[in-house]
Amino acid sequence: MIEFIKGSIQYINPEYIVIENNGIGYEIQTPNPYVFHVQREETIYTYQYVREDVLALYGFQTREEKALFRKLLQVSGIGPKGALAILAAGQPVQVVKAIEQEDEKFLVKFPGVGKKTARQMILDLKGKLEDLVAVPNLFTSDDSIEEQENGPQALLEAIEALKVLGYAEREINKVKKHLLEEQLTTDQYIKKALQRLLT
Repeated sequence: MIEFIKGSIQYINPEYIVIENNGIGYEIQTPNPYVFHVQREETIYTYQYVREDVLALYGFQTREEKALFRKLLQVSGIGPKGALAILAAGQPVQVVKAIEQEDEKFLVKFPGVGKKTARQMILDLKGKLEDLVAVPNLFTSDDSIEEQENGPQALLEAIEALKVLGYAEREINKVKKHLLEEQLTTDQYIKKALQRLLT
């Protein structure tokens, strides 16, 4: 198992990042690739997912984020793509709170999570996530960094990322008009869209 990879980010797209370490480029799928920045040194905490027809690396900014991803994978009906979509919202405390309070209405707002899966999440994870919520810096990212291009290109990248996460065109169109009013980075567009999609 690869615990983490430390290296330079070489490439970012809506589905994954490529991090270079000792001349090897690792393709890593992350909840929101645009929180990372090209040519920056990063430490990515990784989870290797192996199935008969799949061998993939998933990466996270913190060990706590990775731990929550692994917990979500234990739920029947949630695969890696679904777990990434849940984590991409960047509000793990809300997810944990919804599970602890058995708030199905909140959980079914995530793409791919229906009533049955929401109930399964509550059944499987309630009472098992308190240690993750106690971590104060869980899912923090440096919002002061403004190296990405703002405006139309950033918005297009954000929309592509939302599609990758499983959101339907009609859902994206509902929030798109609000996003057009602002000049943000790709990461900020994604976060703002997810906030609106989850309210």
